[in-house]
Amino acid sequence: MPTEKEQEGRWVAFEHPLPAQMMAIDGTWRRACILKDVSDVGARLRVETSIEGLTLNEFFLLLSSTGLAYRRCQLDRVNGEELEVSFLRQKAKAKRSSDRD
Repeated sequence: MPTEKEQEGRWVAFEHPLPAQMMAIDGTWRRACILKDVSDVGARLRVETSIEGLTLNEFFLLLSSTGLAYRRCQLDRVNGEELEVSFLRQKAKAKRSSDRD
C-alpha cells in the first residue's frame, strides 16, 4: 500500500476535463470552472470568467450539478486562468466514550 507522501504525488489528468463549480462557503458567489486534474490533496482548475474580488481563501468545489459531491478548498496558486487548489480536511472528531470502552 502506498504511503501518504506517495499518494500526494499521484495526479489523475482527465482526457476530457470535467465541468464543475466553485462556490463561496456562504453561497454569495458561484463560478463555473473546468476540473483539469486532481489528486488526493488538491486539484487544478481552469476558469474562464474573472475571479477578481472573490474570497478564495476557502470555498467549495462542487463536482455534481446537485451539489452532493463537493470538496472544501483553498487557493494555492493562480497562473493566468489556471488555479491550483488544495483540499481542506476536517479535523478528526474526538472518540466517543463508548468507543473507548
